Amino acid sequence: MPDQRFDSLPPRKTEIPRPKRAEGQWSLGQREPLNKNEQSKKDDDPLNVRDRILYTYSKRGFDSIDPADLRGRFRWMGLYTQRKPGIDGFHTGAMEEEELDDRFFMMRVRSDGELLDAAKLRALGTIGTDYARGTADISDRQNIQYHWIQIEDVPAIWELLDSVGMSSLEACGDSPRPFLGSPVAGVAADEIIDGTWALEEIKRRYLNNKEFSNFPRKFKTSLTGHPSLDTVPAVNDVSFVGVVHPEHGPGFDVWVGGGLSTNPMFAQKLGVWIPLDEVPDVWAGVAGIFRDYGYRRLRARARLKFLVADWGVDKFREVLENEYLDKTLVRVDSPPVSTDSGDHVGVHAQKDGKFYIGAAPIAGRVNGQVLTDLGDLVEKYGAAGARLTAQQKLVVLGVDGTDVDAFVADLSAIGLEANPSNWRRNTMACTGIEFCKLAIVDTKERARALVGELEARFPDLDTPITINVNGCPNSCARTQVADIGLKGMVALDAEGNQVEGFQVHLGGGIGLHDTFGKKLRAHKVTSAGLDDYVTNVVTAYLAERTEGESFAAWVLRADDEVLRGETAYAKEPVTI
Repeated sequence: MPDQRFDSLPPRKTEIPRPKRAEGQWSLGQREPLNKNEQSKKDDDPLNVRDRILYTYSKRGFDSIDPADLRGRFRWMGLYTQRKPGIDGFHTGAMEEEELDDRFFMMRVRSDGELLDAAKLRALGTIGTDYARGTADISDRQNIQYHWIQIEDVPAIWELLDSVGMSSLEACGDSPRPFLGSPVAGVAADEIIDGTWALEEIKRRYLNNKEFSNFPRKFKTSLTGHPSLDTVPAVNDVSFVGVVHPEHGPGFDVWVGGGLSTNPMFAQKLGVWIPLDEVPDVWAGVAGIFRDYGYRRLRARARLKFLVADWGVDKFREVLENEYLDKTLVRVDSPPVSTDSGDHVGVHAQKDGKFYIGAAPIAGRVNGQVLTDLGDLVEKYGAAGARLTAQQKLVVLGVDGTDVDAFVADLSAIGLEANPSNWRRNTMACTGIEFCKLAIVDTKERARALVGELEARFPDLDTPITINVNGCPNSCARTQVADIGLKGMVALDAEGNQVEGFQVHLGGGIGLHDTFGKKLRAHKVTSAGLDDYVTNVVTAYLAERTEGESFAAWVLRADDEVLRGETAYAKEPVTI
């Protein structure tokens, strides 16, 4: 239900823009559902489905699940049905959702930037090993995602998560999705401000809270006090970004309305200074605007970014101040761009004399045993724990200097590299057709094979080139902001056959430059031809670059023929 506070509030202090057509904005009196998703949420708050899972569905089995719960409200519990095996990507858009449904689930467990101690890591590993056929992936939202989950096992999994203070609650759905927090919060020597308390407080106040359980669409939060902007604030709905005010000291600027998918937009900066203890209130204000004024008529236009784009940043800030906070916020210059990737891979000194170690799997893929083994290593060396990153990596905190070399070696032994190649370090991939009902192509295995091939062809690459592999246009692995962004599509091979392929985005990035990748007209690459395509483009870049020129900067001036991979500079393995 809409926030009932508006039934008794005095007249608004701010003039609210009104679209020409009703968009289902609650605070403009448009409370009748305009699509089936809104109707389902009105019929029953999705948070109520937890009890039905615990006491009905888990006991009676998959066939007992109400379809409205199965394909709707289950998401608020972090559960999606996974893709039925054997259905290729050519049928993804042509089949009804129920035809793609398997009888197993993906479960998403949120970490919210929290430190995962040995007990948490072992619990996460146990879930993968005992209930998910060994699966576990680190997502770029700092989640752990499992597959092959059976409804009968969900209560036991939740009990295990509860025992270590973790949850899958609202990890999906039109809800406060898992928060991104700096993996090095509280320990980095160059940190501006530690925002750990604010994320914990937002979670305590607003998760499992029916005032914030029904947004128009997903609501993504990012908070970092690190100058590397390690939580990709430019592409979140609301981001709190560390900044120093010349009089008030460290605090946070607020950025709103970022997001990718089929209509990518970078967040707009409010240019305000928020002290740490006011961050939860401001979060609730931004979330409240989205809940009350967000567009609910069309799902494709229901993200906060569309409201921000229509209102403009000045109007958004005015509504936030006047209608939700009842105060004028202190102005500040927004923080500068980052010159660092923010993945924290490698060995770094902490401000307390210990070290943190960032390590990379390949494209986020780990498994239950790896997580269990990582928990054992954390205990063995007396480390503080691990945090997940927004780049599908992990960072172990609190390692003694005398243990660093041994810890790095032990990480490598379980498949986590603290000294990875540039390719392994800089490649991400979404879930892909293996389990995702929206996907068109394979991603995880394709990314793994691509990394291996590029390591062989460019074993000593001396500059980072990011590759993000996505199974569909939804950009879960951030297609548009990679040096080489790959969006899964159906392509035609040389014989005219439909095959798996990718639309290519080149030269995107966030941080030092916020740029969406360049698309070449009518240009697709087959999955089978991807290794050679990337090889040709990278070889051209290495041959043509000027001193210190990044891949993204080179893309801006390179000929389209070269970017299409039609110019082959070398056919033999290249050593830089």
